[in-house]
Amino acid sequence: MEKKKIFKYVIAIIIVAFALVTLFMSSAVLFDWFGIRAKQGNFVPFIVKTNLTAGVLYLLVLYGFLKSEKWAFWVMLTAALILLYAFGLFYIHIHTGGLYENKTIAAMIFRILLTLSLSVCIYQNEKK
Repeated sequence: MEKKKIFKYVIAIIIVAFALVTLFMSSAVLFDWFGIRAKQGNFVPFIVKTNLTAGVLYLLVLYGFLKSEKWAFWVMLTAALILLYAFGLFYIHIHTGGLYENKTIAAMIFRILLTLSLSVCIYQNEKK
């Protein structure tokens, strides 16, 4: 198998895994499946909803990426921008005394960086 195909499949596996985990965890917290909501502590609902939206966008990106559609990059970049916007709102939430968990900060930074990294990988794959 050529390097480009291997690269594409590795990126696709990362996207699908991240999308499914994101969708499961976000929906589990929102709909209180398996008692996960209680384990999350002081979750911030708009962050969970933003993550759920990002999970749906990741699946859309996966479809476009596997079909070699150029718009897949733009959808992934849009997901990153939505996450950045939510992170800005989260910063305001924190500084106005809103309840939150410290792990949410690290999780959002990780999610934003991974989404941006995947955007770069998709863009690089398109250019080849």
